Amino acid sequence: MREPDDRCRVVLILPPSDNLDQQATQLEDALAAGDVATVILPQYDRDDQQFQNVAERLVPIVQAHGAAALIAGDSRIAGRAKADGLHFEGGIEDLRDTLAKHTPKMIVGAGGAPDRHRALEIGEAQPDYIFFGKLDGDIKPEPHPKNLGLGEWWASMVEIPCIVMGGSDVSSVLAVAETGAEFVALRTAVFNHPDGTAAAVATVNALLDEKAPRFEA
Repeated sequence: MREPDDRCRVVLILPPSDNLDQQATQLEDALAAGDVATVILPQYDRDDQQFQNVAERLVPIVQAHGAAALIAGDSRIAGRAKADGLHFEGGIEDLRDTLAKHTPKMIVGAGGAPDRHRALEIGEAQPDYIFFGKLDGDIKPEPHPKNLGLGEWWASMVEIPCIVMGGSDVSSVLAVAETGAEFVALRTAVFNHPDGTAAAVATVNALLDEKAPRFEA
């Protein structure tokens, strides 16, 4: 599968699920259907052992399709599951410590940037990416306007890539792409799609191929 390097790419966020077999199938179908750069696995309300089981089952599926598997939160679980990296949300000092411990052998990206001041603080720590929005922030069909604004501001002036949380509708990817953000994150838009995850990912990539602005070389 050719990776598009000149337009916004897709990041998937796994939703909570009590059925690991079903989620594994959904993920496999999604990744086989088109370009996905990264998959983020949040812990939600699972205990550590449950989350470990999820990570060990799903991380290899992500990696087999050439995407990066990131664990949101626990570096020990990420290490045991041989994930590609961590999605971090916490204080600046803890972020610096996490980056010092785990880069460059692991990807470390950071969320928790509700405004420009905090985003610049995060940027100074030099994470691999910055995430605008909440991992479960896809509560409306369209992306949150504040996240779009932050993404557009960031993409226009900072080299660190940004991910902007999309909405619950697949068409929301275009609003994110138009900000200049390198990545759009989707959760329910893909995993709750009425035609299944494969149709969702195929549709998203077709939209981005056709209508997303191209990055300058």
